[in-house]
Amino acid sequence: MHIGIAFDLRPDRPTRPNLPDDWAEEFDSPATVEAIAAALRSNGHTVSELGDGRLFLEKLLADPPDLVFNIAEGVGIGRSREARVPAVCEMLGVPYTGSDPLTLAATLDKDVARRLVASAGVKVPAGVVFSPGGRDCADRLPFPVIVKPAWEGSSKGIHGKALAWKPAEVRATVGEQLRGYRQPVLVEEFIAGDELTVGILGDRVLGVMRVVPNQPDPQFVYSLDVKRDWRNRVRYECPARLPAEALEKVQAAALTSCRALGCRDVARVDFRLRDGVPYFIEANPLPGLNPDSGDLVILAGLVGVGHAELIGRIVDSALERLNHS
Repeated sequence: MHIGIAFDLRPDRPTRPNLPDDWAEEFDSPATVEAIAAALRSNGHTVSELGDGRLFLEKLLADPPDLVFNIAEGVGIGRSREARVPAVCEMLGVPYTGSDPLTLAATLDKDVARRLVASAGVKVPAGVVFSPGGRDCADRLPFPVIVKPAWEGSSKGIHGKALAWKPAEVRATVGEQLRGYRQPVLVEEFIAGDELTVGILGDRVLGVMRVVPNQPDPQFVYSLDVKRDWRNRVRYECPARLPAEALEKVQAAALTSCRALGCRDVARVDFRLRDGVPYFIEANPLPGLNPDSGDLVILAGLVGVGHAELIGRIVDSALERLNHS
């Protein structure tokens, strides 16, 4: 089978001045794209690299593959940027892996995702959204709170100042993020408890992984700073060492969240566990597949699924779904 990979490479330099230092965090490196290509080849497929944007359109029109393996995040700040590749594929009738345009747009907008998941009965932290020129409502939430851009992934914007303890700190960080990311800012109640991420393949849980800080910290935040230095800052447990009842609740909440959002083939869902109750933080239907540092890849490895097998299972899920559509 001919499989084309849709992706965004990390640019060499900013596209506009005064960008935050994490402006390109979600884009992939050439090494990640090559690792995925190698995995697909090892599973017997012919592989081409499609890129994203205009290049993707040109290649798709000139020589459409049998299947697009989609990891493209979309360039820019619009909340629908992750939906572009699947939307074009659907318009041209080219099958692809992963979730459809509506799901990718809904999950990138953290507040929309929260509302959909809450409507399905999953707990979410209390939260409010700040827009440019919006009314200050920081005092509505229990402190401390987490401040983060509303339309970003890869923990962009979640640094040391993201944990705020009083309204003045919230206003300062919200102002910085509004200027830096040019989008609404979500302020959420901080859920003190275990940091968990759940890997989903098809309609089944691959595993529940707990992120444990090397230095105990009741206000631990799995921030971008931690992720960039994860080998020194945290350790990963999968299966998570939690009571059986808590694990069952987390798995059920992850599957319910994926159904509410419409995730397909692969996803990673993040929770905080407080007093045995899982609180939905976000869902990522385009989880990072870096063979060395992607959370889903690390989780898979801990349950005995290597990188090539993980890629193969994503393709197999897509093919099974397409054969029954």
